[in-house]
Amino acid sequence: MTIAVSPQSLPALVLNADYRPLSYYPLSLWSWQDAIKAVFLDRVNIIAEYDHCVSSPSFSMRVPSVVCLKTYVQPSRNPAFTRFNVFLRDRFECQYCGSHDDLTFDHVIPRAHGGETTWENVVAACSPCNLRKGSKLPKQAGMFPAQKPYQPTVQDLHNNGRLFPPNYLHDSWLDYLYWDSELQP
Repeated sequence: MTIAVSPQSLPALVLNADYRPLSYYPLSLWSWQDAIKAVFLDRVNIIAEYDHCVSSPSFSMRVPSVVCLKTYVQPSRNPAFTRFNVFLRDRFECQYCGSHDDLTFDHVIPRAHGGETTWENVVAACSPCNLRKGSKLPKQAGMFPAQKPYQPTVQDLHNNGRLFPPNYLHDSWLDYLYWDSELQP
């Protein structure tokens, strides 16, 4: 799954005060307008700029490509239990067949058998597998998830988010994104 980013829209990568992105998936990006507004409100430092300039009758500046918050934003310790975060934990693939299409979620122990809607009992599943399993227990259906469901940490979700970079990464962002690239000696 890829997040579409248009290079023509000149988005700014937003870093926390510790120079790490606020989020990897979706990547923490602001529109150029929001980035400039934050500069004028003295909420960010400009780290890198595009070659493109914006002007008013009395002012001209280059559009920021990377900004860093002046105040540290404490990341959440426990990620919210949302459908999106379940998909991200499971890397956007059905835990029964590996498909990336038509995802929904499945209760490993069905609610009809007392299963709860928790991190430890919900997995990403494609609609065909979800329908095939129905309200059967895994052993009855002969369907077992590829990985046991668990409550992820924020770090787990960040690590998985790095596997799904946007379709566009500006060169000025690469030093702040720890994608799987070799470091220069």
